[in-house]
Amino acid sequence: MAHAETAHHAEATTTGLNHRKLLMWIFLGSDCMLFGALIATYMVYRGQSIVGPYPVDILNIPVTTISTFVLLCSSFAMVQALAATNRNNQRGIKIWLLATALLGFTFLGFQVYEFYTFSVVEGLFIGTNLFGSTFFTLTGFHGAHVTLGVVWLVSLFIVAFKGRLGPSTALDVELAGLYWHFVDIVWIVIFTLVYLIGGYDAGPVAAGVLTGPIPSVLPV
Repeated sequence: MAHAETAHHAEATTTGLNHRKLLMWIFLGSDCMLFGALIATYMVYRGQSIVGPYPVDILNIPVTTISTFVLLCSSFAMVQALAATNRNNQRGIKIWLLATALLGFTFLGFQVYEFYTFSVVEGLFIGTNLFGSTFFTLTGFHGAHVTLGVVWLVSLFIVAFKGRLGPSTALDVELAGLYWHFVDIVWIVIFTLVYLIGGYDAGPVAAGVLTGPIPSVLPV
């Protein structure tokens, strides 16, 4: 086992990085371009919906702030899971991996509640207006990434439950951690731009952009 661990850490590559870690960074780089395009699209069409509901009508910033805090706490739990793995703390590995997965699942629960409220209660669907199309596409893709991360974490928890995670396999946890931290960072950007900055958008007319001809007679 000691020989295998030494070989694992002594892997020689032209980049100086483990091949698996390098591939993860390449994947995250491509994901940056994906989310960059989705966020840019949302910002370009921000405030241009000519029919409601608008962000100011439906976005519940306090609730989303709580879900954001939950997701940020999951990043702390992920750090602790990797630290426990490096220390070969089997109990800590299980606890922190499970905590990270549960916090991620809680965030998804908030998102499901939000989507249900927006569509069923408020009448906003992906085809309702530009806001609905860009909002559901952007947050939906992020939710899919969180779902994949939760599945990954649960899989690692099962492996840890069988006693197969430790210092020699810490890279498995580290790769999951890189992915999870990336998902959290992307959400911070989305939360800032969509909710904190754009959460009070009320359509082009309210923003001073007239969608029709300028009236020739002003009301007295």
